[in-house]
Amino acid sequence: MPLLELRDLIPYPSGDNATDTLINGVHFNRTALDHYNYTIYDNGTISNKSRCYLVFGKFQPTMLSNGSWINGTSCYVPYYGISTRGKVGISFATLFAVSIMFILINLRKHGRQFVREEKRFRIIGRRWQWYWMLFAAACGLISTITGIDVDRNYLTSIAIVLQCFFFTLMLPASLAMVWEATRHWGSWQERQICDRDPFLLPEDDKRGKTEFYLPLIFYFFAWLNFFMTIPRSWTNIEYQRSDWQQTHFAEKTATDGRFKAGSIIAVIAWGITIFSLHHSLHHYRPRPATPGVLARINSFCTHCPTKLFLAILILGFRLVYDMAAAWVWDVSLLNKDVKPAWPFGLGYGPIVLLIIVLNIAGYVDENEDKLLLEQRRSRDHAADAGLGIVKKPSWWRKYDGGVHLTPEQRLRALAQEGPGPTTPSANVELGPVSDAAARQAEADGARNPFRDPSPERRQHGREIGGDGASVISGTTLGIESAPAQRVRSMLDV
Repeated sequence: MPLLELRDLIPYPSGDNATDTLINGVHFNRTALDHYNYTIYDNGTISNKSRCYLVFGKFQPTMLSNGSWINGTSCYVPYYGISTRGKVGISFATLFAVSIMFILINLRKHGRQFVREEKRFRIIGRRWQWYWMLFAAACGLISTITGIDVDRNYLTSIAIVLQCFFFTLMLPASLAMVWEATRHWGSWQERQICDRDPFLLPEDDKRGKTEFYLPLIFYFFAWLNFFMTIPRSWTNIEYQRSDWQQTHFAEKTATDGRFKAGSIIAVIAWGITIFSLHHSLHHYRPRPATPGVLARINSFCTHCPTKLFLAILILGFRLVYDMAAAWVWDVSLLNKDVKPAWPFGLGYGPIVLLIIVLNIAGYVDENEDKLLLEQRRSRDHAADAGLGIVKKPSWWRKYDGGVHLTPEQRLRALAQEGPGPTTPSANVELGPVSDAAARQAEADGARNPFRDPSPERRQHGREIGGDGASVISGTTLGIESAPAQRVRSMLDV
């Protein structure tokens, strides 16, 4: 059966008598239909605003006198096949689902911590971009999947509301993820400078105050866009069952002042993101050597990150579409008869492309903590080279074999090191000692108080001090078989 565009009231068909009506070959009591406020429409439906049943073709329900129905089929069943809106929606839903997996991989890669967290540079700052990307991808997935039922349902219902609701919710999420990517890039540049010189960039100067207030201003406009477009009655979007309903309910809601104001506010938030990028380039990148517009353009092309330039540019296409849809009903996704090229090409397409660009950039870029550690090692090597210090490589300790020893084992190994007992070499010829050398050696022994005393002096010591006594005689100190002293504490030393 072809799709019936209109849904106008028609009189009850005549039946067997004045209280009988014949609808699609089934007899109904007209008095009971009037009692329960049922009305028949020319698109083959009968409804009382709370219940709606199909009464054409194979749909032949029966209503009892108490108002209950037998074999009734709701007007919102998936009656038609999947059309262009649903088929393209399935493709985009697949892209959103796959992108979520890569977003989680990048979140794990860039969200891991390898350096102690600083109060000035919180680790959560580099994770917000990926959180907002997950939220935007989830909204896109739900929105595109529910678009399938917009094509299949016989009458428009809650499916179009869900698709449009999550489609609209993607905009503030996309603004936030581009903002966080831009803001954090500037924070990363500042962190590298502060790691080299902690006192070069104070927090209380004009630059620091600007970076403090910019996020507050951006999120004020982002949340203002959210409150202007999301918390509202979406019921009128369902009323597209006839041309009159579309004109007096759905179109007026889709092009009202709140949607128009929300699109303008989104452009303001987008402009704040551009200003944040300009601020970071101005303070953290070298300024052009020569004045002039061409020098500024050349400096921008040299120092501006490609991922941020593309992200801001792609997001601008989505903002253009939202502004056009707030004024032109024919291109709005809220219109069930819209050509799918408009919402999917300029609505979903930029968000998918934006997520792909940021995911590729996340795959190419390294974790910032690892980059910071590498920069510190490079600076240490440069400082050592300036001082002429050459450090041994890391494998040197492993080759030495003491890298796995405990501190006690390492000390024992050090104590056992040193030269062993020396033995005279076989090649050394020992000749007779001259008389002059002998007399010199004895003279040296007499002058050395720590040299062993002569046998006569040792005997003299025994006669004076007895066995086991310590005797000082002349310049010679003799210790003979003195008992070992046991040290009990520091007082005995």
